[in-house]
Amino acid sequence: MMIAAVIPCYNVAAHISDVIRDMPEQINLIIAVNDCSTDDTENILLRLVKENNKIIYLKHPVNQGVGGALITGYQKSLELNADIVVKIDGDGQMDPSYIWDLLKPLIADQADFTKGNRFRDLHALQSMPIIRRLGNLGLSFLIKAASGYWNIFDPTNGFTAIKSESLRNLNFKKIHKRYFFESSMLIELYHTDAVVKDVPMKAKYGNEISGLSASRAFFEFPPKLFVAYIKRILLKYFLFEFNIASLYMLFGFPLFFGGIIFGLIKFIQFASSHKAAPTGTVVIPTLLIILGFQLLLSAANYDITNYPRKNSS
Repeated sequence: MMIAAVIPCYNVAAHISDVIRDMPEQINLIIAVNDCSTDDTENILLRLVKENNKIIYLKHPVNQGVGGALITGYQKSLELNADIVVKIDGDGQMDPSYIWDLLKPLIADQADFTKGNRFRDLHALQSMPIIRRLGNLGLSFLIKAASGYWNIFDPTNGFTAIKSESLRNLNFKKIHKRYFFESSMLIELYHTDAVVKDVPMKAKYGNEISGLSASRAFFEFPPKLFVAYIKRILLKYFLFEFNIASLYMLFGFPLFFGGIIFGLIKFIQFASSHKAAPTGTVVIPTLLIILGFQLLLSAANYDITNYPRKNSS
């Protein structure tokens, strides 16, 4: 089994040597993608290539972002017939000792894609900046809903490993090349029925500065995730298949929102005329809202418990 590690590199001169040096022996290929760095990253990588025959050096003429660098590395790994591809950043924030933990579920055919989860160790979380902690908590729910992987947490964790079969099923053109990369990767994996598994690991942060700002996470991510959620629901429950959850949503949405709209119209109508609304006028929208909400809850429960998983046989 050939295992490759892809390292997107952008201005990581201070860390890249240690990252490559600490790579475990299980890694057969190290694909370092220089994403148009402006520091000494290129010179260091060229020197390391001469010292380590596992390293393959690639360079972007124009900066494409971490997603673009990773896609380049993925494509190269497929050309070289790698069986599993690990992604690890070149800035030293990811502990290479966890690579084997990422690999084990893939080798045992328990998953198609594994990713780190820093939220299992409360003690280690103290080293994670509070902004990142709160941002991950908020984004986690939104990304769960958009991607359909309700079984995962810490979805923006970029420490991942994937089987080559799953890589070949992906349309790289649909994967975001910059800060939305991890989320769009999960969203696209869902459409290929890939099984995703979390791997607990400790948070590791030094003096590195994250390129993902809070404003970007709060203002740019939600609209993208909402569009992805709508697309997933339509494809999963109304195009590719039609099941009980489809019926729940088919009746739940019009009942719930119809009840709200009808209730608001009647409330405004009777309030403006200073008349008391008849009992039936109050009861009907209330019943519609309650019934619609119950149907939507049932649909959500079905969706939450039916994420892609391996057959237990």
